[in-house]
Amino acid sequence: MIIIADGGSTKTNWCLLNEENKKVYFNTEGYNPYFVTLEYIIDSLQKNLPKDLQFDKITEVNFYGAGVHNAEKAEIVREGLKTAFPSSKIFVGHDLLAAARALLGDQPGFAAILGTGTNTCIYDGNDITRQIDSGAYILGDEGSGCHIGKKLLIDYLRGYMPESVRESFWNTFKLTPDDVQDNVYTKPLANRFCASFSKFVYEETSDRQYTRNLVKTAFTEFFGNLVSHYPNYKDFKFNCIGSVGYSFRDILEETANEYGMELGKLVRSPIDELVQYHIEHQAD
Repeated sequence: MIIIADGGSTKTNWCLLNEENKKVYFNTEGYNPYFVTLEYIIDSLQKNLPKDLQFDKITEVNFYGAGVHNAEKAEIVREGLKTAFPSSKIFVGHDLLAAARALLGDQPGFAAILGTGTNTCIYDGNDITRQIDSGAYILGDEGSGCHIGKKLLIDYLRGYMPESVRESFWNTFKLTPDDVQDNVYTKPLANRFCASFSKFVYEETSDRQYTRNLVKTAFTEFFGNLVSHYPNYKDFKFNCIGSVGYSFRDILEETANEYGMELGKLVRSPIDELVQYHIEHQAD
């Protein structure tokens, strides 16, 4: 039996694949090693992995995660997984490689992630050949849930929100400006906190023009600062993984078209396509 896992900064989607390729899905929180420690990962896996997993029969774990693009950070996640799956061969790869494999399989193209964070790349059908660093949630991550959430929060702090949205925000979260500052600057996992407000932006109906403009600005910055800097980017279709891209796909398509790109494959979560990729490459 093997496990395939797609881990973002907020959530990890897991799939157990048995000898007959029967799939069993389950979820845990995300394990981005930039935001959580090895001890945190071990404790969370012990608490949240299904208790009925036959750990001794799992031969390999293929984990694709956010924040593992260098060996040191990947090793933190690998050590955490090795504690949970001591009998298994462990592979830890970047979530961007998971996105490319899920979106493109063995075909070359452009792949992006628009979820809690942002990432982009050119893929040659086997590996990532070019990637512009997103800068993560403090310096960049334009277009991400965190980026959208930060835009909403700064409007709240500065009093720029339309009154109807401000009232709805207060009724939903009961957060004072001091509460917002505390969550961002003194509590852990500020990226998840900021990203959580993208759901409010999606669901808020009192001023659709305001929320739409907020998302459009975020996506325009994403294309302007990241996507459009890839050589010959207009030659590719825009393929994307992630809940933010999927939820705001009409605005995403409009923005992509304005930058001369046709919208390609758009998927909320890559786990199904990623599992299929591993089924097809089991003999590799």
